[in-house]
Amino acid sequence: MQYQFHTLSNGIRIVHRHSGRLVAHLAVMVNTGSRDELPGEEGLAHFIEHVIFKGTGKRKVHQVLGRLENIGADLNAYTTKEETCIHASFLSAYYARAIELFADILFNSTFPEKEIDKEKDVVIDEINAYKDSPSELIFDEFEEMLFRGHPLGKSILGTPASVKRITRKRILGFISGHYHTNQIVISSVGNIRFERLVKLVNEAFGCLPENLRTDSRQVFAASEPKQLIKPRRNFQTHCIIGNHAYGYADARRTALALLTNLLGGPAMNSRLSMALRERHGLSYNIESVYTPYAETGSFMIYLGTDNGSLDKALTLVRAELDRFMAKPLGMIQLHTAKQQFIGQIAISFESNLNDALSMAKSMLVYDTVDTHEVLISKINAITADMVLEVAHEIFDPAQMSMLVYKNRKA
Repeated sequence: MQYQFHTLSNGIRIVHRHSGRLVAHLAVMVNTGSRDELPGEEGLAHFIEHVIFKGTGKRKVHQVLGRLENIGADLNAYTTKEETCIHASFLSAYYARAIELFADILFNSTFPEKEIDKEKDVVIDEINAYKDSPSELIFDEFEEMLFRGHPLGKSILGTPASVKRITRKRILGFISGHYHTNQIVISSVGNIRFERLVKLVNEAFGCLPENLRTDSRQVFAASEPKQLIKPRRNFQTHCIIGNHAYGYADARRTALALLTNLLGGPAMNSRLSMALRERHGLSYNIESVYTPYAETGSFMIYLGTDNGSLDKALTLVRAELDRFMAKPLGMIQLHTAKQQFIGQIAISFESNLNDALSMAKSMLVYDTVDTHEVLISKINAITADMVLEVAHEIFDPAQMSMLVYKNRKA
């Protein structure tokens, strides 16, 4: 698998992988997200992702949406704590149309006041819907507890109050202050010659003046572990236990990713699934999640269980963590864990859209994209002692925090 790279004179980077398939995938990713918001701006980065489609200097909202969707394309966007992304999947013949539209909505949106006011109600409704889903909300609230006092702890959606404070002036100020050209990556997977892709991107984005990031993000300093039980009217008890983890630059990141997958990844034979679901029938949904950020990260174990079964479930979880801390994985165990992880990564890359998004993120973080062969070699280089070291650091019970949503009647 071969990747091709180019940097425009203004600092915008392009990465492309040729695919002979009928459908192409294009993403524009900006290295800014909710962690870049100032106090009082919570939810602004995500709100911009919504209103960026509401009209440009030459297109009304229905023309923006119809430009790709009328030819059967899929247009979408998302915001995380560290990036904002718009992406589309379309027939390869429409590359020029997609690239031009992306440039138009990113840098020529007009943000009509009427549309801003309407979208505030939509986003507040999204916030309220999120609050109705405890199995999703608990992840946000756990990271708020884990990164308390730091922008990484703030919800991407913001609050109803912070969304109501958003103005057109704040939107324009955030874009001019954070959409830096050297922090933008355009990623492509599709049937197009790289020279033509570069030409099309340069025509649409090359005219933007160079705007380089000169400031740095507020670095997170570790906080003390905390345990919190919150009463809620739920059918289940929901719980997350977890710890601070490694950032993107940490060499131990791959070992933790492997360990997380072995412990509570998507496979039905993960350690936690076998212990809680298969052997004891305590939990329908149990998983472990590792999320790296620029300089830190979060490790979380989530479970939902019947009211009254939490203590037994946590005892079983702790037993699994202790096993990883007690001794290194055996040779066969480690080999199986690696093969499972490699297989899951390979399956994920069968989606060219996933690959395009992964390529963009890798360029933002590392300024390169590892081939699948390099990724496999990094996984195969993990030793049992490396996994043991990670387990001792991340699974230390004295350093783990816990958040529980407990039914008020339990």
